[in-house]
Amino acid sequence: MTKFSKMIAGSLLAVALAGCTVGGSSSASTGTASAASGTSTGSASTAVDPSKMMIGVVQLVQHPALDSATQGFVDELKAELNLTDANFDIQNASGDSATCTTIANAFVSEKADLILANATPALQAAKNATTTIPVLGTSVTEYGTALGIKDFSGTPGGNISGTSDLAPLDQQADMFTELLPNAKNIGILYCSGEPNSVYQVTKVTEYLKAKGLNVTAYPFTDTNDVAQVTQSAASGSDALYIPTDNTAASATETIYNVTSKTKTPIIAGEEGICSGCGIATLSIDYYELGKTTGAMAAKILKGESKVSEMPVEYYKNPKKEYNEKICQELGITVPSGYTAIAAK
Repeated sequence: MTKFSKMIAGSLLAVALAGCTVGGSSSASTGTASAASGTSTGSASTAVDPSKMMIGVVQLVQHPALDSATQGFVDELKAELNLTDANFDIQNASGDSATCTTIANAFVSEKADLILANATPALQAAKNATTTIPVLGTSVTEYGTALGIKDFSGTPGGNISGTSDLAPLDQQADMFTELLPNAKNIGILYCSGEPNSVYQVTKVTEYLKAKGLNVTAYPFTDTNDVAQVTQSAASGSDALYIPTDNTAASATETIYNVTSKTKTPIIAGEEGICSGCGIATLSIDYYELGKTTGAMAAKILKGESKVSEMPVEYYKNPKKEYNEKICQELGITVPSGYTAIAAK
């Protein structure tokens, strides 16, 4: 166990999983930091010795989408560089941005060779912690918004790149007219503290209004007010939209407890939310997204690519999915082209 793992083991023990299990608060970690730690972001010629490599993973919270992205990343790097669990230090921040900062700073102190930042607050924490160690984000919706880059061109530059979980928002908006043609008043439920959720809300609102629909935003600040805000949203709307939102993803049971009583259908931004409380989504495969991020990391660690020159990569084949259980409860007929997913 690393010095950092010992330091926070008590505070994060509740979410700890053995070995390198995804979503755990602490994993088996390399005991020897690489002599090449802090791999140069400007050079593509210096590879890191795999036997001495340490990869730090800071994941915002444990839920299926983020867990899958981390697992895909780990599996891909293991396959490409012949690594073991001992090369990875996986830390879960239990939904707390301040803990993301603590974890990222510890990885810098430990001279990690690369940091994976899973979700926007984790990416922001890693950005603030280092300008030299390569940082790759995943499960981050819009990098310009997350990093405060105006007129974002697609390549963050510096020591940061990664993958985005943004599915085509215009096609998600199309699902309202396709599945819910009688819905005229659409409520958007999201966490106001997540910049990427705010970005999605702005874009989806534009697409929905262009269809002649009335749109009202219903922001909540954290899980403590999800139930109350959901009740207001469900009471004032024919249907709801929930973007890719980490806080909402961790509160789908609370949301469903409200909307199942009001019979309010939800179009979701990703599969995890859809399986918990939604009727349909245009979603990505987070495991495959993680694998793509792992492939990017392998190129950096092999000395084949410069992180500063790597554009953000996107999932190329989003798919239409529906929650069969909730659709049956609401009497919604789903057309062909949708794949059923299991409800939680």
